[in-house]
Amino acid sequence: MTDLSLLTLAIEAMEKSYSPYSGCKVGAALLTKSGKIYTGTNIENAAFSPTVCAERVAFFKAISEGETELSAIAVVGGKGGKVDGIFAPCGVCRQVMMEFCHPETFEIILAVSTEHYEIITLKELL
Repeated sequence: MTDLSLLTLAIEAMEKSYSPYSGCKVGAALLTKSGKIYTGTNIENAAFSPTVCAERVAFFKAISEGETELSAIAVVGGKGGKVDGIFAPCGVCRQVMMEFCHPETFEIILAVSTEHYEIITLKELL
């Protein structure tokens, strides 16, 4: 799986976002060490605190399927479903990543577009 392929899957995941309150769609694609990919998108709620980020959706899908060895995640977002700027994981998502990933080897792909993206480790993000 290439970084670009993972990024493309994250962009596709944005289409499934339920974000009627912010209008901001976020997609994530999580790669496991076994080569499986789990996607996620943000799911908002009028009460706000029950809202779930795309990254956590992908993580919880993988963990609930027994995948505990994780390699990388691509995260993209923007208003109206158009990738627009870097969407770094929030503090809660970072905490979930720390629970399941090695900070020096887990990679996070943050993109402005499929041509312009950066790869950082969880340790660098923290």
